[in-house]
Amino acid sequence: MVAAGLLVFSFFTLTLGAPLVHELLHVHDARSAAPRGYQATGAPHPDTVLSLKLALKQNDPTGLVEKLYDVSTPGSNNYRRFLSKAEVESYTAPSAEGLAAVTRWLNKNGVKATPGATSQWLNIEVPVAKANTLLDAEFSVYENKDTGVSAIRTLAYSVPANVKPYLDFVYPATTFPIKVNKAISSVRFPSSNSTHTPRAKVDSSCVGAITPSCLQGLYNIPTKPATQATNSLAVSSFVSSFASKSDLKSFLGKFRPDISTATSFDVQTLDGGKNDESQASLEGSLDIQYTVGIATNVPTTFFTVGSDNGGDLDGFLNLVNSLIAADTAPTVLTTSFGFPEALVSEDLANNICNAYAQLGARGTSILFSSGDSGVDDGQGGECTVFRPTFPSGCPFVTVVGATQGTAPETAAPFSSGGFSNYFSAPKYQSGEVSGYLKTLGSTNSGLFNASGRAYPDVSAAGSSYQVTVNGSVTSVDGTSASTPLFASVIALLNDRLLSAAEQPMGFLNPLLYSRGKSALNDVTEGNNPGCGTNGFPAAAGWDPVTGLGTPDFNKFLSLLGIS
Repeated sequence: MVAAGLLVFSFFTLTLGAPLVHELLHVHDARSAAPRGYQATGAPHPDTVLSLKLALKQNDPTGLVEKLYDVSTPGSNNYRRFLSKAEVESYTAPSAEGLAAVTRWLNKNGVKATPGATSQWLNIEVPVAKANTLLDAEFSVYENKDTGVSAIRTLAYSVPANVKPYLDFVYPATTFPIKVNKAISSVRFPSSNSTHTPRAKVDSSCVGAITPSCLQGLYNIPTKPATQATNSLAVSSFVSSFASKSDLKSFLGKFRPDISTATSFDVQTLDGGKNDESQASLEGSLDIQYTVGIATNVPTTFFTVGSDNGGDLDGFLNLVNSLIAADTAPTVLTTSFGFPEALVSEDLANNICNAYAQLGARGTSILFSSGDSGVDDGQGGECTVFRPTFPSGCPFVTVVGATQGTAPETAAPFSSGGFSNYFSAPKYQSGEVSGYLKTLGSTNSGLFNASGRAYPDVSAAGSSYQVTVNGSVTSVDGTSASTPLFASVIALLNDRLLSAAEQPMGFLNPLLYSRGKSALNDVTEGNNPGCGTNGFPAAAGWDPVTGLGTPDFNKFLSLLGIS
């Protein structure tokens, strides 16, 4: 059985000191039942210790979002004048009275809190018996018969009235472990079978096998090495998705003979993560080979997140908080993993999304794959309505879909896209999305939330990527391919901006949905079937399969006024 629950170990309740102070508690969070697959199997030992995180409410999250848009919107006087770490913290730190109220409550009950990764978080460790009394909860052992995952959770908890206004949520009290989705649609042996013909600038060999030179021709991506040491490209990895430097060396020798095979990447670990190069994965190899192999000479760091946490959601949360806590944020962050939105609690989804806003305000371009399940979310089972993915619905990230073929590019049928049920449509995309919905008419009526944040924002080639894994070349499809590719384009553009003594691109979406459309190739054919339907059709302008389209590096240079 896999143990993915809360950290547990033997503990004597008397070591926590003072007895609990009884006071009237008010329900703060509750769910009607455990998620599908989980069943309560009994009570944990009362001395089993739970590691809980308390998310305190930020003092001015609305102000931070306003500042994010101010520094990210072309035409603003503060466009690309990004905030410092300290300036961001002035918006996100809890109020002094809020921190005092929560701390007093814990101290009265003999619970000592320690600082979390950022000022918004407090960590506590309490035995089950005390947690049940402190939070008026009923922590139980839940097991998922399908996955073998075991976790200690409660279906509800309460806090005092004087704490409630200052506490966002207790994590992971009511949040159950869920499996992260890799955005790889399929793995195939290399094949030359295709019904598409290549563009004039793309070699005929690219019809059935996409390599770096194919992408350079397709999107005018330069081979010229980047020069700016302050530029940085962060690649996140979860669920033991390792990358091998020897495979990268082989890949570069075969597909990028114009650069040194000694070109490599740095590794940073989190939550007990490692990069076991003897167990290189398809996902990790794809992400590294199409960042290092495309964003020539851009300093690239592979962040590998381990399992010393309460599940893959913890990994997402811990990674973004560690990046926020760092003195220097990466200029680009690319992630090819995600979750079914419905399985992520709404308060946690908002918290993670707001964390991405913090990085964006500091100048980080954050890109996520949309997923590989069409209008579904990848959790399996039947769907009677379209099911969105997370964090695709977060308005502060740039979501990447996938295309196939070269002349013309058409929507890849696996490319996930749709509308969030948690996040409303941001102003920057309202015009494009309303235009699409008008064209769509009654198609798929009632199957999606037409007022939700729509995704993807952009797309790129996502089929037949040639990847070297354990010395052998494999062909891969997925938005896991298109996302690091688009991130690499942004990283190379940042290099040109920094060379011109300008700031990097930062949060991309306000630019993309306005002037940025001129630097994208519109994709108007194809659809993304799922849930017993043909899904959404691609169309002129934005659509929920390919977004606004695929990148053209030279057009972006003109758009940014650089060479």
